[in-house]
Formats: sequence, structure tokens, C-alpha cells
Amino acid sequence: MIIEQKLLDIKKRADDIQSQLNSGEVSGAELTKLSKEYSHLAEILPLVDEYFQTKQGIDDATEMQNDPELRTIALEQLEELKHSLPDVERRLQIALLPRDDADDNSVIMEIRAGVGGEESALFAGDLFNQYKSYALRHGWKIEIIEENATSLHGYKEVIFKIEGDGVYGRMKFESGIHRVQRVPETEAGGRIHTSAVSVAVMPEAQDIDVVIEEKDIRIDVFRASGAGGQHVNKTDSAVRITHFPTGIVVTCQNERSQIQNKATAMAVLRSKLYEKQRMEQDAARTSSRRSMVGSGDRSEKIRTYNFPEQRVTDHRIKLTLYKLDDILAGGEGLDEMIDALIAADQLEQLASME
Repeated sequence: MIIEQKLLDIKKRADDIQSQLNSGEVSGAELTKLSKEYSHLAEILPLVDEYFQTKQGIDDATEMQNDPELRTIALEQLEELKHSLPDVERRLQIALLPRDDADDNSVIMEIRAGVGGEESALFAGDLFNQYKSYALRHGWKIEIIEENATSLHGYKEVIFKIEGDGVYGRMKFESGIHRVQRVPETEAGGRIHTSAVSVAVMPEAQDIDVVIEEKDIRIDVFRASGAGGQHVNKTDSAVRITHFPTGIVVTCQNERSQIQNKATAMAVLRSKLYEKQRMEQDAARTSSRRSMVGSGDRSEKIRTYNFPEQRVTDHRIKLTLYKLDDILAGGEGLDEMIDALIAADQLEQLASME
């Protein structure tokens, strides 16, 4: 069978990579590439073994039926194994789905206040704290790149990096419009207001992912403003990079030196160009269907947080959880939401292949 030959090829490929890694003859980028591939294959191999063991068990039980003394046991085993085989095959299908090359990448995230004034800025702060707590709970590192805070400790805008293995694979479904429904602290009449915040999640690009020509950019330096220490108002440490072909403008002033700000701004620019390139490729590949879990467009409404009812609803998969406090704390409720989005995306990919 074609599927069984493919599974045998996977086992052989894993053995070949393991031999190369053990030989000590590979290094640098090739070592990193092979290690990532082997790590992915290592997740599939137990399912491959389970599939072959289940198929072999069915063959053995079928043969045992011919023995009168073993017939009853064989029939029980055969029924059990045939019942479990579809589940094994489905889990194997999901594991064999084409991987997003960026899933293992770290991410750069942008949170911007939208409709709702100061209340929107406060909720932007809530979302930032949510993702910060979530990142720390998963052992990831978080670093603020740029921030524009308000007097009430909200954010008009905050840009930050989450660094770790597999971050983009879990965070990519957070892109879009997040709505909040609650009574603002400044509301004397107790009326519920609806505000909105936009979130963008971009896989961090490497130098090999995006090439930026010097002739395509302009780098301006200026005096930083806001929090950041005594250097802020005394040196031209802030950096603004303009990318002419796309019109993308990136600013960074949070680092203490112009060199650091330039490096950080270039990293953000690469990620923005990488995201743009990926979205164009995705649009070409999926022009015939609309993704169940959304397009990743930051203008798409994806989630509503209702404080009076303590509920969070993800509109893409029609999932509502009454765990608002836990989700905003970056707890297991957010994992539950993200796991459901990943599962929905996998099922949609399977359906498109059938």
C-alpha cells in the first residue's frame, strides 16, 4: 500500500538523519536543519509503530480464528483492533499534514488599541499581560521592543518578542480583532462598553528568510522620548527604518544605544516583510477556500471577552469558555482555546485533502 510505503520511508529517513547526527560530520546550519527535521519525525514515529502494530495484530487475530480453541479470544481481539484502527489512522493523518515552516519560530507581536479610547488602551494592557504570563508559563522569553503607554497604565501600542521553540505554532491564531465588553473604571453610570484591540502575530524572520537591499531602505535617527532612563533625552538613539518598496515603517527606541535599536528595528522589518511574503503565498494557495480559523488578517474580529458573564467566545470556531479570569491570566483556559483552534485547523486541512 502507498501509505505503508510512505511510513516505511519515514522510518528510514529518521534512521538516516540519526546516523548523520551521531557521525559528528554535520555542523552549523545543516546541523540545525537536520535536528529540527529529526525532532519532527520523532513525534511521528510512535504513531507509525502503533499503526503497524495494530495492522499486524489484525492479521494475527484473523489467522487465530482458524484455531477452534483460540477463536473466541481472536474474535474479541479482532473487534477491538478494528475499532481502534480508524483512530490510529486519523491521528497519523494529522501528524503527517504538511507543516508550516514557521511554526518553530519565535514571534514578534503587536497589540494596538482601537475603538474605545482609554478603555481600549487598558484592554491592550490586559492582553499584553495575558500573553506575557502565558509565555512565562511555557518557559518562553519575552522582550518589549516598542511601547506607547498611557497615564492609566494601558497601551496605545506595544510591540514585543516572544522567544522559544514552537511559539509561532501556538500563537499564530491570536492575530485579529479582540473585543472586550465591560463597565469601564471611568464609567459612573455602570453601563457596559464595547472596545476593540488589534493583535498581529508575525513569525520572527531569519536573515535567510528575507533579503533587504540597502538601496530599498532609509534609516533615520532621532532623540527618543518617554520612559527609558537618562539617555532618552540626551542622545539620538532612536531609529526609524522606512522600506521603500512596501512603505513599511518601523521605529525602535527602547534599547539604550542606536546600534541596538537599529538591530531590533531591522529584525522587526524582516518579520513584517516575511509575514507579507507568507500571506501572499497563502492567498495564492488557498484562494478557493476560506479558512475555518480565519485568515490571520488583523482586521478580522476573532474573539470577544465579556466581563459581566465571565465568558470568552472565539467566533471562528464558535467556542465559548466561561473562564475569562483564567484566560486573561494566561492560564490553562488559553491553552484550551488555542488547542481547539489548532485542532479545527488540522481537521480543515484533512477535509481539503479528501
